[in-house]
Amino acid sequence: MPSNTRIEVRRSPRRRRTVSAYRDGDTTVVLVPATFSRAEEKRWVDQMLRRLEAREDRRRPGDGELHERAVELARRHLDGTRLPASVRWVDNQNSRWGSCTPETGDIRISRRIAGMPSWVVDYVLVHELAHLHHPNHGREFWELVRRYPKADRARGYLEGYSAGSRSEGCVHDDEDDLETGRNTLEG
Repeated sequence: MPSNTRIEVRRSPRRRRTVSAYRDGDTTVVLVPATFSRAEEKRWVDQMLRRLEAREDRRRPGDGELHERAVELARRHLDGTRLPASVRWVDNQNSRWGSCTPETGDIRISRRIAGMPSWVVDYVLVHELAHLHHPNHGREFWELVRRYPKADRARGYLEGYSAGSRSEGCVHDDEDDLETGRNTLEG
């Protein structure tokens, strides 16, 4: 489980035996019966956190799979003329969805999006892949990104997710950090 995840336990007088858990942004919510002792609550919270992590691990592609997916998307939507040198998940991007260093071809994708729909992850990959062609967010860059059929839908999803989780990040304006040579998709 990411280190920045909060755990919220909700006791319900209507629950008799069932325990459930789900992710709500960066909070893990565990629902338990109000009759549970503190020891039972702790045992069930630990068990539900392990179950959630195992389920997410099954759905979350590893770095190798993520790189393969990026190469496939580059070939399908961006002519496949510029392929990434590496694509990997990172845990240290809490205000960005992804970043790219065009000079080295390295792409980093925030693990925060690992559980999002695959078309959203694909959009973030296409966005960062487009930086291999255009390091800024000019007209040509956005023309490349919009070759991905669900680009507008995915941008809307990420904007809604950011607003819903009270994150101050926005998807993009037209400015870049040209001094560092790194391009990011914020969220």
